[in-house]
Amino acid sequence: MPTTIAGATLDHVAVAVERWPDAWPRYAVDLGGTWTSGGLNVGFGPAQLRYANGGRVEVLQPWQAEDNPFLRRFLDRHGPGPHHMTFKVPDLAGALGQAEDAGFSPVNVDLTNADWMEAFLHPKQATGIVVQLAQAAYAWESPAPEGFPTERRQPPASLVRATHAVADLQSGLALFEGLLDGRVRARGTAPDGTWEFADLEWPTPPVLRLVAPIRVAPPSESGDTPLRAWLGTLPGRLHHLAFEAAFEPAFEPAVQPAVEQPPRRGDGVPRQDDGSDTAHRGAGGTGTVTAGPVPGVLPADGPCDVIEPEDNLGTRLVLFGSPDDHTDSGA
Repeated sequence: MPTTIAGATLDHVAVAVERWPDAWPRYAVDLGGTWTSGGLNVGFGPAQLRYANGGRVEVLQPWQAEDNPFLRRFLDRHGPGPHHMTFKVPDLAGALGQAEDAGFSPVNVDLTNADWMEAFLHPKQATGIVVQLAQAAYAWESPAPEGFPTERRQPPASLVRATHAVADLQSGLALFEGLLDGRVRARGTAPDGTWEFADLEWPTPPVLRLVAPIRVAPPSESGDTPLRAWLGTLPGRLHHLAFEAAFEPAFEPAVQPAVEQPPRRGDGVPRQDDGSDTAHRGAGGTGTVTAGPVPGVLPADGPCDVIEPEDNLGTRLVLFGSPDDHTDSGA
C-alpha cells in the first residue's frame, strides 16, 4: 500500500480562544473573514471564517467543557493560540492504514458518522501540532450567530501561508509531503543562514511553509539561533499565519481573555519571544513593525508588519501588502 494519502488537502488552521467574540475584532473586522459555518458541540464550539482567496481559519471556544474537557485543558495549560491543522481526505479508513504503514499512530478515531469521520495525529508524532484527518460527505454551512460583526474595517485579506517551525525539516517533509500529499514548490535557506525552509501547497490555500533552525556553531559552542531558542526542546510550533491585504495594516491589539492565561513555553522560552529583531510601533501600541529578520519571512516575500502573539490571542500574524508589492518565494 502506498503511504502517501492521495487527494489529501489542507482544509484549515484552527486557533483556540476563550470566547468567539474575543477573536471577531481581529479575524472578522480587521482581516475581513466571513462566517461560513460553526456551532456548539459538547466540549467545544468551532467557527470557520473564510478569506478572500478561500483560505480558512477555524476559531475554537470551550463549550460544556465539563463533559469533554480537551479544549479546556489545552487553554489551561498553554493559553490561547494555534491548536491544530485539518486535512480533508477522500477515504479516511484507507488513510488510517496508510498513516500506520508510514509509522504514525492515529488516535481518537471516529468512523461512526458517515457525514463526518475523523482521526488525529498526536503532536509528538506530528511535529508539535495536532493534525486532524477528516472525511466529510459535504461542505457544511450554517448561519452566523447573533452578534457576529457585519462591519469590515478594511477590504478582505487573503490567508496565504501558515508557517510552521519544526526542529527537523526532514521529519516535517515526511509528514506533510510524504504522508499528506503536499507538493514542494520551493526549498531554500534564509539569507543569514540560520534557518531552512520548504514551501508545500495543495489545491487550495494556504501554502504551508516549514522552517527549521540551522546550527551556526559547533554543539560545544553556543550554536543556538533565535528560531532554535524559540522552539526549545519542542518538535515544532506554529510560528505565524501570513495574510496578504491590499491596504496598509493599522491594527489595534485584540481583546484578551478575562482569565489570565500562562505563557506557552518551550524549554523555558516564553512563547511570545522568538528572539527576532523587532521594534514596537510607536503610535497606539498597534503591534510590532519588523526591523530585522523574522523567522519564516524571506526578502522576496516583501515588506510586512508583525502582530505578536501577546497582541493577538496567542497567535502571531504576519501582514503583507498587495500582490503588486511583493513576489512570493515560490513564484
